[in-house]
Amino acid sequence: MLVATASLELGIDIGTVDLVCHISSPRSIAVALQRVGRSGHWRGAVPKGRFFVTTRDDLAECAVLVRAIRRGELDRLIFPEASLDVLAQQIVACCAASGSAATANKSGDQSNDGWDEDELFALVKRAYPYRNLARETFDAVLVMLSEGIASQRGRYGAYLHHDRINRKLRARRGARLAAITSGGTIPDNALFTVVAEPDGVVVGTVDEDFATESMAGEVMLLGNTSWRIRRIEYRTGRLLVENAHGAAPGIPFWLGEGLARTAELSAQLGELRKQISDRLPGVVPVEGWRNLTVVAAAVTWLREECGLDLSGAEQLIQYILEGRAVLGDVPTQATIIAERFFDEGGGMQLIIHAPFGGRINKAWGLALRKRFCRGFNFELQAAATDNGLNIALAEQHSFPLADVFQFLASESMPPILEQAALASPIFKTRWRWDATRALALLRFQGGKKVPPQIQRMRSDDLLASVFPDVAACFENIEGDIKIPDHPLVAEVMKDVLTEALDIEGLAEVLRGIEQGRIRCLAVDTPVPSQFAHEILNANPNAFLDDAPLEERRARAVEMRRVLPASVLEEVGALDPAAIAQVQQEAWPDVRDADELHDVLHTLVMVPVDDSSQLSAVSSQFEARGPEVIADWAEFFDRLQRENRAIVAEAAGKQYWVAAERIEWFRAIHPVETGLAPSPAANESAANAAGDAASRVSTLSLDDAVLTAVQGWMAHLGPTTASEIGELLGLPASEIEKTLLRIEASGAILRGQFRPADSRPTPPTQHEAETEWCERRLLARIHRLTVATLRKQIEPVTATEFMNWLFRWQHIAPGTQVRGEHGTLEVIRQLQGFEIPASAWERFVLARRIADYDPAHLDQLCLAGAVGWGRLSPHPATLEATQDGENRRRVIPTRVAPIAFFVREDADWMRAHHPGAEDSATSFLSPVAQAVLELLKQRGALFFPDMVRATGRLKAEIETGLWELVAAGLVTADGFENLRALVTPKGAVGSGLGRVMGKARRPRHAPGRWSLLHTEGAERDRSVESCCWMLLRRYGVVFRDLLARETNLPRWRELQIGYRRLEDRGEVRGGRFVDGFLGEQFALPVAVESLRAHRKLAQNTNGERIIIAAADPLNLVGIIVPGERIPAISGRSVTFRGGLWDAEDVLMASGY
Repeated sequence: MLVATASLELGIDIGTVDLVCHISSPRSIAVALQRVGRSGHWRGAVPKGRFFVTTRDDLAECAVLVRAIRRGELDRLIFPEASLDVLAQQIVACCAASGSAATANKSGDQSNDGWDEDELFALVKRAYPYRNLARETFDAVLVMLSEGIASQRGRYGAYLHHDRINRKLRARRGARLAAITSGGTIPDNALFTVVAEPDGVVVGTVDEDFATESMAGEVMLLGNTSWRIRRIEYRTGRLLVENAHGAAPGIPFWLGEGLARTAELSAQLGELRKQISDRLPGVVPVEGWRNLTVVAAAVTWLREECGLDLSGAEQLIQYILEGRAVLGDVPTQATIIAERFFDEGGGMQLIIHAPFGGRINKAWGLALRKRFCRGFNFELQAAATDNGLNIALAEQHSFPLADVFQFLASESMPPILEQAALASPIFKTRWRWDATRALALLRFQGGKKVPPQIQRMRSDDLLASVFPDVAACFENIEGDIKIPDHPLVAEVMKDVLTEALDIEGLAEVLRGIEQGRIRCLAVDTPVPSQFAHEILNANPNAFLDDAPLEERRARAVEMRRVLPASVLEEVGALDPAAIAQVQQEAWPDVRDADELHDVLHTLVMVPVDDSSQLSAVSSQFEARGPEVIADWAEFFDRLQRENRAIVAEAAGKQYWVAAERIEWFRAIHPVETGLAPSPAANESAANAAGDAASRVSTLSLDDAVLTAVQGWMAHLGPTTASEIGELLGLPASEIEKTLLRIEASGAILRGQFRPADSRPTPPTQHEAETEWCERRLLARIHRLTVATLRKQIEPVTATEFMNWLFRWQHIAPGTQVRGEHGTLEVIRQLQGFEIPASAWERFVLARRIADYDPAHLDQLCLAGAVGWGRLSPHPATLEATQDGENRRRVIPTRVAPIAFFVREDADWMRAHHPGAEDSATSFLSPVAQAVLELLKQRGALFFPDMVRATGRLKAEIETGLWELVAAGLVTADGFENLRALVTPKGAVGSGLGRVMGKARRPRHAPGRWSLLHTEGAERDRSVESCCWMLLRRYGVVFRDLLARETNLPRWRELQIGYRRLEDRGEVRGGRFVDGFLGEQFALPVAVESLRAHRKLAQNTNGERIIIAAADPLNLVGIIVPGERIPAISGRSVTFRGGLWDAEDVLMASGY
């Protein structure tokens, strides 16, 4: 048996396949034929296939699929018309193939002088899709390719030289490489690897869109197991999960498998539904319906017509009859039905049953959602599938259901859909695809594939340059978003409206409604119909809204309410301590009579302390409710004496009421049984209250209860309708109605927040009552719950941290890395740290890499992965006198500080261009100045070329190069170039040479010498890159740890960068190392490693570790106690058990 994805259908010929088993519908007749055609590839064989359905909607679709194949019908082929992104790519390829402008100028060959505009246009029009291409559109594409993708970006993305005088097109430098490495039309959709923790086992992959749209804590299904998402690592493309132990999961989606159903198949489905309904008039699916003669005839017809088995035919008939029983008819191409019903949350769901396929229904859903937004000034949640669309209605949306078919008109729909599409995720996805096809975004750069998350960032930046309004703050945009006249934007809009959506198909549907060709029915149903089940349970790729964080959280809370009780305890539980803390902080802290008056004004009515009603308050403050209220008695007596409050009695219970709120109290409790305990004082207060109430309009019961419940909800935290009803002396049903009203405004959320043992269950109920919580209080509880992550690891001591650093940086025994990959890992960890040139290999790299081979470092440098040079300014360059002379000279020395950098991670480097900046070179010797000037004029040169060009001795050139290296002005392709300068001439064959693992090469080592250019990134990106560099080096970063670091931004800038990373969930903030002031930040993997090392450290007995004084881990006097040891080459530092033990001299032969 061979299990395969859709890839197997793409022309792969496996001759031994006997039968194709297809799970669910392929949504296309042609695709079904292609996949079944993979079987029976031998003489005389007949391809065979079986379709296994997963839902009853899927059953109907597969039935019509088999029926269409038997009839010999196929889907209509749709050819993309004049795709401008593909045109741009092909124009660049044509011009690059004919030679670049530089090649033409050097060779003088007129056959290599590029393409003539008219000839190229004629060539393009010979292709069928471009037969109607307008010359104006062609010229616009040429302008984009020659002038750049966006005017404010200069010539970014310009691949052509456009000679408008001679009407010639030539390729720019890099155009050929871009066309070869980044060409093609298949969009890149990277897959995220799903890794199960804590074992680190790979359990599968998910689509990048699913990964980016998911959140930590969500549960998904992969294979036959539910997995809870722990963390999403965008930089590494990993989704870390843990076993959810059967929790109700969501289904991941893959865009490659989420294609919309074709129009031909949709028409076949509508026809089959109508034929089944017409064959069974008046039949209701009640007991004995299968024994009817007409039903038996219909079953036989379906088995013959659609290839169904007996059970499948009966299920399909039952599905159609049950749906018809609720709606009164079946949805077809000629009949669409609007269905509306209440959901469990008190809201309403609107479903339009329209089996036109996903492209038309998504267009309809987006346009209708935008129409609702404009008409009611309220955002909606919406989804669309092949069989209809769903819109969640709120209380604000009250209208006759039949009017929903008139909300959109065929003439006014296009601009509405355009505006809706601009705000949808579809636009940004298509923009990235089209920009990649047009070579505005490169798939490969620097010989490596651009990571998908980097492509997304570059895509967003490019979109902001080309189409600023779509990325702008909508509050600053008046009216509709103006679509710019740009060929790439026009192509994206065309792709969105005609490929992802079907604007022409939707317009035809709307015209059919307007002309009466399509019958429209509107039905308010008590329960969702059978046809609604698939739409209500649609996968995430059917959603048309991009809900903000608050809505997603509200959705999660509501989801927990409907989960089984056994799972409820495990999913998203809030910290009880956080709940208790927020409840105590939210409860009013009354310190005088005026503050108590404010509280009474907010709460409307407060039960007196001797009332049993205080049980709700007591439960929240560990039986301190009566005590809290009793503390207010002194203040309340003063309010009574001042006639600002009264004691009201209703139904035998007493309440404190502010004089201004007596009207609200009377609306809630119309029958007062008395005013106590001071009649005289209360009578005066009542009169004052009456005067105040006379200035207030008559209140209804609902408004009075609403005010009281809102006040209590702001101070109670998680509570139930029964608890509030007990406080106010009202039935729980009345409170429930008010809570639903408040929920509609978004002020409160429902769910199960408190632990099961602390939730009160009314005697009349067997299950725990739904809890409610004010939104801001719930947000505070969530923040405090998340804050407990910082308490999961107790801070380690400085000694434990030092011991852990030896393992983190591969110095501790048994932690060394190997080979070229290990060498790159160590360089990536130590990049940016300057160490004496002579100490790098002998005393730093050799301690971290087992069986260190210098050839690995040379290969990394020569391949362009790693570079080296002095990054800090030499003191001589900073001591120029007023007359331009320097008192200090650059002295060639083997201890010149040198740093490595990984080129793909080098955004942290400061911009440095010695050819343009360092005009004053008086601090250099004449030989060094001559070599520097030569490199400025002629670029990178080999050592013999410099000797020949300057006419000087080799030893002089070596000395000059050494000066330039020490000054931070030059570098070389390979590290062997520096090694040849560092190793003394007399060391050949000596012990010093043998430590390097091989005999030293000749003085003129391979590789060219060049100026040390460093390209600096934008400031925020540079700071963020520096943050990551330090995290890779130390795992945990704080201010004191960076005492030996150079070339860093100020700590304040780093701190802001780390806080931003923490907000994004990429790093953790907290207290990880004890004994140091200020904020600390750590990689999540480093936190876990610290925790594991603490257990390991208990079994170690102070191992002895020796490092060079120049090593980055010489943190004596910084992390561990002791005097600071200078980073002098040739000195060593000994640690025992993480503490400084001794300082000694490093011998040339080793440690």
